[in-house]
Amino acid sequence: MAPVVNRLAIIGQGLIGSSITRAVSANKIARELAVTDNSAKVRKTVAELGLGIAKVVETSAEAVRNADLVVACVPVGQYGALAKEIGPHLKAGAILSDVGSVKGAVVRDMLPHLPKGVHLVPAHPLAGTEHSGPESGLADLFENRWCIVTPLENAYTGAVSTVTKFWKAMGSEVEVMPVSHHDETLAITSHLPHLIAFAIFHTGLKHEEASNSEVMKYSAGGFRDFTRIASSNPTMWRDIFLNNKEAVLGVLKQFNADLSDLAKAIEEGNGDKLVDALSKSRLTRRKVIEKEHISVTAQKREREDAFPIVRPYGDD
Repeated sequence: MAPVVNRLAIIGQGLIGSSITRAVSANKIARELAVTDNSAKVRKTVAELGLGIAKVVETSAEAVRNADLVVACVPVGQYGALAKEIGPHLKAGAILSDVGSVKGAVVRDMLPHLPKGVHLVPAHPLAGTEHSGPESGLADLFENRWCIVTPLENAYTGAVSTVTKFWKAMGSEVEVMPVSHHDETLAITSHLPHLIAFAIFHTGLKHEEASNSEVMKYSAGGFRDFTRIASSNPTMWRDIFLNNKEAVLGVLKQFNADLSDLAKAIEEGNGDKLVDALSKSRLTRRKVIEKEHISVTAQKREREDAFPIVRPYGDD
């Protein structure tokens, strides 16, 4: 498979960043790869792990120098500072992308710091685990997973094509949608479930402390199913909730109303209403599984065998 880009830079080597590093090396997606992290300890670990063709450098400015594509893998709250740091060092025609769960924040915080001729193409891979750090990276983390690309209006099509090919080369199925639609969709499919999971564990811990009962020790499947979500990186999720505040609060308001309806049905002994609500939830679960199966099958059928190199130097 031909490389997608000549020189790639990845800033941040946590779970997602180091997984991209592994996938790029394993699939020969770039001819040259420079990676960095703001933590000297992480940089040392990445160097010791020897992640394929990756060259570990000290600073973000050094990493992005002469890069055709830069992928920011840092918490959403750090986007503005990062763009300000690397903006002066990005070459004309370079593409800047990211992996954040909130796309409006990318545009708001990064775009003002980018020089003319640099293309911002936000992206969001829907993949991850409860683990963190460069040791947790997986070369196949993005295989058969969605990656949502959210180009700005009037975006250079060549840059969007490069980012799309980049994620397909790592095995992802790519969907393109507007920034606002992404943030509204992820508020219900990802951000709300995480918020609820965190809240459930807070409730469980308070109940355990107040009643001196062993909630955690005897937690059954339903409670334990939330452990993976609730053990996610707290700093990352703080930034996500605060940077997608309006959409999260909107779906949370609807959730609270629906939860109140269920509570009322239980209080009134309204079994019919409960069965109706639970039946709809069961049907929704089936639809989710069916769509997941269809998307994976379609991707295997449509995935290209090779991705031609794209040279993002202008609008030709």
